[in-house]
Amino acid sequence: MISKNLIKLIRSLELKKYRKKEGLFVAEGVKVVADLMEVYKPERIIATERWYSDNGIAQDVTVTDDELRKVSFLQHPQQVMALFRLPSAENIHIDATQELILMLDGVQDPGNMGTIIRIADWFGIQNIVCSEDTVDAFAPKVVQATMGSIARVNIIYNNIEEFLDKQPKETKVYGTFLDGSNIYKVELTDSGIIIMGNEGKGISDTVAQRVTNKLLIPNFPEGRPTADSLNVAIATAITCAEFRRRH
Repeated sequence: MISKNLIKLIRSLELKKYRKKEGLFVAEGVKVVADLMEVYKPERIIATERWYSDNGIAQDVTVTDDELRKVSFLQHPQQVMALFRLPSAENIHIDATQELILMLDGVQDPGNMGTIIRIADWFGIQNIVCSEDTVDAFAPKVVQATMGSIARVNIIYNNIEEFLDKQPKETKVYGTFLDGSNIYKVELTDSGIIIMGNEGKGISDTVAQRVTNKLLIPNFPEGRPTADSLNVAIATAITCAEFRRRH
């Protein structure tokens, strides 16, 4: 049975201020929890007897399916939820002259954020630098959307203008724009920073000033009436795929 205090704690972690205060975040589902447990030790596990039995793990908090449903953030809970300590970004070393890095400028949608983290994981991008107004990567909806990839990708929040200004002069800074050069026809490096912008506004003007290489994902056929833009997660996938295809 789950205590009232634990229920209160879990529900509070839906909000960023309480995640920060407690230093914890929530993960749910068999796959997401399993992937995170390969990297982080859970602070608490709330699961059904079946999950404990299937995984050979000593019981912490055991609940019925109905009890799990009452505390879960999911419409259809999946046997287990766990609380993990928020990872620290203090000791993460980033070198954009040696690796490919994603940078997010004001991405707001939890689903997009989670999908972008999953895309980074797929294409072997280990570090994502986010503007301070980007949605919190450890919100329950984002964690769920990553499908466990958040265990393998470092998320760093920073003043991205200051971060870019501190990079060596030779660092390539890429961004997608409607007036950019065709991504399929220009040279792409195997290191640098790829900036993806806000869902509605794109890359902000102050950040755009720091972009060294403007890219365009062209529509086909050229000149045909089409959508105004691509979803930011889809654009991220296309861009990352093209960078990796070249190298």
